[in-house]
Amino acid sequence: MQILKLILSILVPPLGVFLMVGVNVTLLINILLTLLGWLPGAIHAVWIYSKQTEQVNP
Repeated sequence: MQILKLILSILVPPLGVFLMVGVNVTLLINILLTLLGWLPGAIHAVWIYSKQTEQVNP
């Protein structure tokens, strides 16, 4: 499941963030960044992914 979240974070950033954190401010920020361009949204999504996996596996 983790690899799927990473792939979705790169291809469809808001969907990847939604699967990791649900509906909250982080998702809205990612949607806005993705509307500005795919790359900022993808970078933010991968950053959120890395923070989530860092909390799970210290």
